[in-house]
Amino acid sequence: MTLSFGVGLQAAVHARLVSDAALAALIGAAVYDAPPDPARVARLAHVTLGEERVRPFDTKTSSGAEHDFAVTVHSGEDGFATAKRIAAAVCAALVDAPLSLAHGKLVSISFRRATAERAAAPEKRRVSLMFRAIIDQDA
Repeated sequence: MTLSFGVGLQAAVHARLVSDAALAALIGAAVYDAPPDPARVARLAHVTLGEERVRPFDTKTSSGAEHDFAVTVHSGEDGFATAKRIAAAVCAALVDAPLSLAHGKLVSISFRRATAERAAAPEKRRVSLMFRAIIDQDA
């Protein structure tokens, strides 16, 4: 098990999200690793890549890792509808996506859970999505 898979996974997730036409129709290329300056995106919907937890996922014949990672939708809209539409597009782009990694092979990527909540101004709504990626070093 190694965290080295995390760098390639993050790059592949980011590339997938910024190249997805359905998501781009909703937020353009507003997918960030680091949260942008709130003054710059106060009312604009955007997505940030977030926390990641890694556990070993080894078998008798190969090494691997299980990565649980967050993708968060941020919206300045008063209601949840926009944030939920964006969250649905993120899920459609990532679940079972054939991501190509720099190191290791993606075995699967699945949706784990979502939490929709109100947020402090200027962000008004937030949807936190959790995904699980299984990566095999030797595949």
